[in-house]
Formats: sequence, C-alpha cells, structure tokens
Amino acid sequence: MRVILAEDSTLLREGLVRLLTEEGHEVLASVGDAGALLSEVAAHAPDLVVTDIRMPPTHKDEGLRAAVEIRSRWPDIGVLVLSQYVERAYAAQLLASNAERVGYLLKDRVAQVEEFLDSLERIHAGGAVFDPEVVRQLVIRSAHGDPLSRLTPRERTVLEALAQGHTNAAIAQKLHISLSAVEKNLNAVFDKLGLAHTTGYNRRILAVLRYLEA
Repeated sequence: MRVILAEDSTLLREGLVRLLTEEGHEVLASVGDAGALLSEVAAHAPDLVVTDIRMPPTHKDEGLRAAVEIRSRWPDIGVLVLSQYVERAYAAQLLASNAERVGYLLKDRVAQVEEFLDSLERIHAGGAVFDPEVVRQLVIRSAHGDPLSRLTPRERTVLEALAQGHTNAAIAQKLHISLSAVEKNLNAVFDKLGLAHTTGYNRRILAVLRYLEA
C-alpha cells in the first residue's frame, strides 16, 4: 500500500514509518499536523491515511476534521484514525457519510503489530474496523432504553465480532459456531435495532453506528 502518516509524536511516527516500510508498504509522507496531511494527500493520492485525532495547534480534533475532509474529497482513500481514548462522538462523525474504507483504533493497538497490520489490510480492501475496546464499551452499555439491552448474550458476542470488521465466516470460526447460527443472530440484531432490510456491508456497520450516535 501507498500510505501517508500524520502523528505529532515523533517517536510514534517514526516507529510507524519503520514498521510499514519493513512490511513492504510505501510511506509517501509522514507529517506532524493536519494541514500538512491534507497537502500531502492532495499531492500524492495515497491508498491509505493513518492519522491521530488530536494534533497541533490545539490538540483537540484537527486530525479528525482532516480525516472527515479526506473521506469527503477522496472517498477511495482508506482512513484509519488513532486515538488515545474511546471517543464515541468522534467515531460517529467519522462514519457519518460512509462506512467503507475506515477504521478507528486506540493507539495501544499499534503495539499489537499483526492485528494493526491486519486492520490496515481490511480497510484497504473496503472494510470498516473498530477497536475491540471501543466495541466492548458499546456492547456492555445497559442503560434504560438502550437497544443493546434487548440483545441476548450470544447476539452481543456476535455483534462485537462483527463490529471489529470480521466476516460471517470469520465470526463462526472465532466463536466456534455454525455459519447459519451467525446469520441467525445477526438477523435478530438487525430486527431488534429496527434497521431496514437493505443488502450489503453497510447495514452491518449501521448496527455499530447506532450505538456510536447514542
């Protein structure tokens, strides 16, 4: 893949450059602020962008806003945002217009090299990847009126695996259940959330987006 990195921590940024280069990917640019990120994306049209959410000058949401702009202007470019903490509102904003070629991971996940690299590959292939901790915090919510409270334990487990970006076949293997059981549980999740019976991958991500926006 042809990748552009945006991270204000020099140590992490250089570490990511080395990791991706050693794995055979081409790092077109590595920058420390959102303005430079947008300029490099316009100049190089990468396959994938990896960016921190909080960057100079205010260290609030500059990286996120740049990611949203990239997804709007160049929808074919994959975008993976990194965050120090679980921030549901940011994840929802990132997914608002499209649930393809996008990912949201906690920075701690970068240390799990194989998982991190697999996330990049899935995003590049057109999928969506959520950090397992983000999904865990969504799934365990049980406040009154929360649609998650209507799901059975098995449906919650299947939803958690789905939200991490796994296919039905991968979920079946991960949970040691049949493919038909996965499909049955997913249909139950969609029905309980009142999601429209549309086809395609996006309906799967809508189940997670519903929680992110709650």
